[in-house]
Amino acid sequence: MIKHYSVLLKESVDALNCKPDGIYVDGTLGRGGHSLEIAMRLQTGQLYAFDLDEQALTESQLRLAEVADRVTLIRANFAQMQDELNLRGVYGVDGVVMDLGVSSPQFDDAQRGFSYRYEAQLDMRMDQSQPLSAWNLVNELDEKELSALLWKYGEESYSRSIARQIVKARAVSPINTTFELVDVIKKALPAKVLNKKGHPAKQTFQALRIAVNRELDSLETGLQAAMSLLNPNGRIAVITFHSLEDRIVKEAFRKVSSVEKIDPRIPLLPSQIAQPKFRLISRKPILPSGEELAENNRSHSAKLRVLERIGD
Repeated sequence: MIKHYSVLLKESVDALNCKPDGIYVDGTLGRGGHSLEIAMRLQTGQLYAFDLDEQALTESQLRLAEVADRVTLIRANFAQMQDELNLRGVYGVDGVVMDLGVSSPQFDDAQRGFSYRYEAQLDMRMDQSQPLSAWNLVNELDEKELSALLWKYGEESYSRSIARQIVKARAVSPINTTFELVDVIKKALPAKVLNKKGHPAKQTFQALRIAVNRELDSLETGLQAAMSLLNPNGRIAVITFHSLEDRIVKEAFRKVSSVEKIDPRIPLLPSQIAQPKFRLISRKPILPSGEELAENNRSHSAKLRVLERIGD
């Protein structure tokens, strides 16, 4: 079992204000770090934990054995949480946590093909039962589609030249592995980029992973589902790792925690003025402590945002 470090663990779970008899959701089970911390704070309450990755569910079941009576594991995307919970007779929850992106074990398992640091078949599927993989995107999309994907999901400045080089390379033979793709990317980039700090394939691999797993679509749907389910005084805590995710969370939270401004010259009674149903717990995101950053460098891009449904 590969060790997993849960980012912003205390901050995110503390933000939920867990009640011993509450109903909670971990939308991204991973290796169970956040789920274990929540379940340890429950007595008669229940936690519903979601993940598409069969390996994550298996390993987490072992980790959560001591709190198994308080945890229900569900193999599904968190975007489906409302339907899945309704099927189980749950129509309201007291808190939701989402730790987005790929977990450390997924990155560190070379066979999964998520990382540009390990030689592996191009894959990147969180749900390994789905047919679409990174191999399909790299070898089957046309140049224009590839370029648009790399720009949209990776914000890759050299998306056009990388797409052009991919199409040129696969015309000779398919691009089958992570290292083959890295070599193609390097050939498409100028020396000034290759000499910069950071891996030249980072943004391309991010774009492919997001597209394969439809991460941003799932995030938007999942946030709406979580807000619909939330009981009064319940909270949503979301940890993001790149600007695309954070932008979606920030905008969704801003939208529901504010109301359209009304011309003050319009005569209205206080009861006629719309009030927001949610409030931001902090205007700025919560960031990892210096101690956490020293212990786990992968925390450096993490941001935690928290939203609360206003009580009746």
